[in-house]
Amino acid sequence: MFHLKMIEYRKKNMMTQEELADRLGVSRQTITKWEKGTILPSLEYLIDLSWLFGVTIDHLVKDDDCICESSHQVHTTALAEFLVTAKRSTYAARKNKTEGTRQGSHDYMFSRNPYTYRDSFFGASCFSGQELVYRDAQACWSMNYYGTVLHEAFHGDFLKEALMLVDTQRPYRGPAMYRKGEYTYISEVVGDICLFQGHESIFYQTQKIYEGCFHGGVIR
Repeated sequence: MFHLKMIEYRKKNMMTQEELADRLGVSRQTITKWEKGTILPSLEYLIDLSWLFGVTIDHLVKDDDCICESSHQVHTTALAEFLVTAKRSTYAARKNKTEGTRQGSHDYMFSRNPYTYRDSFFGASCFSGQELVYRDAQACWSMNYYGTVLHEAFHGDFLKEALMLVDTQRPYRGPAMYRKGEYTYISEVVGDICLFQGHESIFYQTQKIYEGCFHGGVIR
């Protein structure tokens, strides 16, 4: 139900009711009423909430665990769970590297029936890549990404730490925010696992030292 999803996503984005109210330009009492299910937000505020939480309006207001078209079906919950496991078992964890499928590429692969995950990218300080998921040998999901290092203070280990924090609500790159010492990782996403686009940045103190973009969704 909407009010439960709103509470869940507000907490996942580490916002208090007061902070969310301030972002939306409403009172904290209004947020409380939305989260109790007393009233529903107008379409204008649903659009704002979907942007802040990085999910679609349909996902906020409907219970929809799969997409069906003809005989093809993608179970989004199972897919998200697999993506999290695969991402935590490959590049970010320095595991399951395979021989490059193209000249100069860096490749990783992870399988757990019925899914297989492949990640292939080029470059280092400026890199471009694609992640693909197959279900029963048929491509069902992909994500393209590009990132560039902006300053020598960048550390790849910090980015890997952030990527290890991927979860089923945001099975793309890292969390909305991760801090360690003087480093801060920030990720913003619009959409859901079926169709999304996002941007990520790393700051050292107040200076941006890395930025990247990504987009993708279901293949059918």
